[in-house]
Amino acid sequence: MNVAIIPARGGSKRIPKKNIRLFHGKPLIAYSIQTALASALFDKIIVSTDDEEVAKIAKKYGAEVPFMRPKELSDDFTGTRDVLNHALDYLATNGQTFNYACTLYATAPLLQPKYLIEGLQKLKDSSAVNTFSCATMPFPIQRTFKINKEGRCEMFWPENINKRSQDLEEAYQDAGQFYWKNLNKKSDEVMFGKDSIPIILPRYLVQDIDTLEDWEIAEYMYEVIYKKGV
Repeated sequence: MNVAIIPARGGSKRIPKKNIRLFHGKPLIAYSIQTALASALFDKIIVSTDDEEVAKIAKKYGAEVPFMRPKELSDDFTGTRDVLNHALDYLATNGQTFNYACTLYATAPLLQPKYLIEGLQKLKDSSAVNTFSCATMPFPIQRTFKINKEGRCEMFWPENINKRSQDLEEAYQDAGQFYWKNLNKKSDEVMFGKDSIPIILPRYLVQDIDTLEDWEIAEYMYEVIYKKGV
């Protein structure tokens, strides 16, 4: 038994009502719900929200909203793990238990079902506890720098300034799209630790949507990928 949990609170300061703002004609959350449905992996697709409008739209596109998320789990500081655990506890209290849970973000319009399928299969075929979406970094992190209090540059690793990019170890970043978990196994490791398997997505399918500029970039990417058949 598999369940998808989509966290989608109503509050969003940088992009008001982000989760239900229209993205190429549909509420943003609709894409995550439809991708989950298209994967045919889930016995239930649950949206965890504190907002009645989000709940109404989620139901319209095929998700269930069996509870409204409590206020104490709907602020700017509540982590995804707490939201997932609350949802699973609610379901268990109502006699519904699952083997695998997938936290699927509401801000993932570029996600394709095949990567959800790959994530679950690799989890089932391994001793890992988690699988999650990631992508390669576009620039060697070993040659990054910060700006100090005087407004000048300081490299994090100045010893790498003259090294060729191809001689530096490749690094990866969280794609912020989905996180599978085997609910029958325990781990004290962080998500990006030894108990997790990364599912590598091409960078052209990865875009955080935290600001209006991010939103515009994501819309351009979607236009090219899905509207023009790239």
